[in-house]
Amino acid sequence: MKIDIDELSPVQRKIRVELPADTVAKEFTHAYKNLGQRVQVKGFRNGKIPRSVLQGIYGEDVKSEVRSHLVEECLGEAIKERGIQIVSRPEVEANELSEAGGFSFSAVFEIKPEIEVKDYLGLEVEKVKLTVSDDQVQDALKRIQEGHAQLEPVVGRDVVQTGDFVTLDFEGSIAGKPFAGGKGENYMIEVGSGHALPQFEQAVVGLKIGDQQTVQVSYPESYANKEIAAKTVDFAIVVREIKQKVLPTLDDEFAKDHGEHASLAELKAAIRKRLEGELKHYQDEDLKEKLVSRLIDTHSFVTPPSMVERQTRYLMERYQSQTGAQAGAEGEEAAPPMEEARKTLEGRAARQVQATLLVEKISQLEKIEITDKAVQERVDNLARASGDRAKSVREYYARPEARDDLRAQMIFDQTLGYLLERAQIKEVDSPVSKVDEPGEKS
Repeated sequence: MKIDIDELSPVQRKIRVELPADTVAKEFTHAYKNLGQRVQVKGFRNGKIPRSVLQGIYGEDVKSEVRSHLVEECLGEAIKERGIQIVSRPEVEANELSEAGGFSFSAVFEIKPEIEVKDYLGLEVEKVKLTVSDDQVQDALKRIQEGHAQLEPVVGRDVVQTGDFVTLDFEGSIAGKPFAGGKGENYMIEVGSGHALPQFEQAVVGLKIGDQQTVQVSYPESYANKEIAAKTVDFAIVVREIKQKVLPTLDDEFAKDHGEHASLAELKAAIRKRLEGELKHYQDEDLKEKLVSRLIDTHSFVTPPSMVERQTRYLMERYQSQTGAQAGAEGEEAAPPMEEARKTLEGRAARQVQATLLVEKISQLEKIEITDKAVQERVDNLARASGDRAKSVREYYARPEARDDLRAQMIFDQTLGYLLERAQIKEVDSPVSKVDEPGEKS
């Protein structure tokens, strides 16, 4: 077997393989022998069918099978022999195949780039000084209090006010005609919360229990439901019940009942400890991101387009899943067009691929590895955390490619931790704290 490799770009190679006639002949002989054992031809016993008969009936099928097998086997052997890491599906061009001659083919594919990483230990990064304030502890305590609030019927008032929890029936129409999803019964809204369309919530203020009233709501052009976007809807509304939120008293009894602590002071101390843990997690993640940015900024190399495309597709799938889940929510505006979203996500994907390749190279240089036992422990933890989905999680990670992906992610995380331990960290002041903000909790 003769192998030639051409460099088309830093991340693209073309391999040409030539096979001698005797190799091709052996492959055809093997193929026809197997075929003769599998098929039945009238007038002949199994395994005794002349090759000429098989050629006449199955010749083209055998040729196609031999071509595919030769390409797959010889390409795999050539790639392994040269130590090439392929990251894309090979585009194969094969010459005509005959039983009496040699065979040649070529394949174009992408590979990981050669990266010379340098000066990656002792990187200088800035760490924002953040502390947990008493106000943040108090805000977190109030959120726990809000979570244990009770809804109780309003006494002595039958008119809706902002802040009320209102149960109502409604039926919407456009120019006198009802529309899909425009009717609801025993529908509860918190007036003024913004969970429903603000205009709808405002229209409910002042309505009286039991009276049917019609209010008009104009929907924005960007509203997710295109049937009512940019239209004025008439809603016939009947308020059935008005409730208000009653908060429990913040005292030692509250701490015992809802915080599992002996006193309110102990509950506050536990909250502070949790916030400090979240703060450390935020700071570590921020530092790791800064380390990745420094690595990307100081190393220039070509990223394989196929890797960027795969990561873009992954991000697009997540984006579509998220926007799809939000599309039906009250008050949600339409997501940006897919073309615009893809353009943004392509840039993010390219950066993620750069980070992956750089950190992977560093992990190889520093001989950072993850054992099979550690991977299994991570799978066990993921399964336990998934509750009812534990079985499906285990089945997913039983697949070799899924475990390989998990191992790669674990190596990535451990390598970043390794770099962070050896980084030169400079603390800087910041007026803004990220602790306990929405979306920052771990």
